[in-house]
Amino acid sequence: MAAAQADPIVYHVAAAWRSGGTGAGPHRISSPLDEFSPMSALPLVQAFGIVRRDARTAETLLFSTDFALAAGERIAVTGPSGAGKSVLLRALALLDPLEAGRICWHGRDVDRQTIPRYRSSIAYVKQRPALVDGTVEDNLRYPYLLGVYRDRRFDRARAAYLAKRAGRTVGFLDKRASELSGGEAQLTALIRVLQLDPEVLLLDEPTASLDPQTTQAVEALVDDWFWAGEHARASMWVSHDPAQAGRVGTRRLTMHVGRLNACEEIHR
Repeated sequence: MAAAQADPIVYHVAAAWRSGGTGAGPHRISSPLDEFSPMSALPLVQAFGIVRRDARTAETLLFSTDFALAAGERIAVTGPSGAGKSVLLRALALLDPLEAGRICWHGRDVDRQTIPRYRSSIAYVKQRPALVDGTVEDNLRYPYLLGVYRDRRFDRARAAYLAKRAGRTVGFLDKRASELSGGEAQLTALIRVLQLDPEVLLLDEPTASLDPQTTQAVEALVDDWFWAGEHARASMWVSHDPAQAGRVGTRRLTMHVGRLNACEEIHR
């Protein structure tokens, strides 16, 4: 693999550590998460010098990036189209090959054997989801056919509850996938993930095709998921809407031409 770029910018957002820049070593920056995110806790996900390039053109899509996300973090990611926001989320989810760097999960490198379990815990929800033929319920049942979920069973009552929380009736589960609008397809993909109780949600503009009322319902659904984890979960939410970024995140990262820029706290 290509050598990582020297001195990449480090975003250890969750543990609230930053390099002092004076040679005196790291110094502590207070965080609103301190009360439930102990200093000794390892990040849920940590990236070291990860790089992504276009397989055809060799163009660098994501420059060498160090990043860490710990329990209790809710990160909003903003930036212009083509800045690399989706590339970053897909790289963190290990859905695309890395040209350099590595990903750690609870402090341990993710290898071939642990990738299935990692992907079941670190869930990526893309903007244009792929659905299988059949009904909405068929799509919600689909993950349980995979080996990593072989010990779990589909709960139709819970799926119906999640659909209702998103403003849909119980009949929504019987609707044909081919008849869904773009927004309904996004909603189905989100419910399909939420029912599995992942540890981390990587959300790539999940409300881009939704009306304001359904957008509000989806934000509430994700909020329910987050707090149900009792501070053990974390999320990254890509959004082009500054107002939404302020609602769904406690910190904001911006991206520009494949590079992560400054992290700022969001004051509500």
